Amino acid sequence: MSRLDQLRKLAELEPQDPLAHYGVGLECLNLERWDEAAAAFAKAIEVDAGYSAAYYHKARAEIGAGRMPAAQETLTAGIVVAQRKGDMKTEGEMRELLESIA
Repeated sequence: MSRLDQLRKLAELEPQDPLAHYGVGLECLNLERWDEAAAAFAKAIEVDAGYSAAYYHKARAEIGAGRMPAAQETLTAGIVVAQRKGDMKTEGEMRELLESIA
């Protein structure tokens, strides 16, 4: 069983655990499976809308898939979430990424 299969199984067993979906997303990013990565990060955000890092990586996946407008929307929403949480590091990373694709 591949690492991705293992992570997917964990996400199936723990569907309300945003970290499980986040892990699937990161592995899909590593494999350059952009659409699958974006979907996994979207699920992490659905489970926990305050998971600011998921917005950053979802946008990276959308950029990889060539969906710049979607990435801009994701980053804009993620910056607001990060600001509310006081997550300055992730906010800064999202701002930099947003500027790089604007």
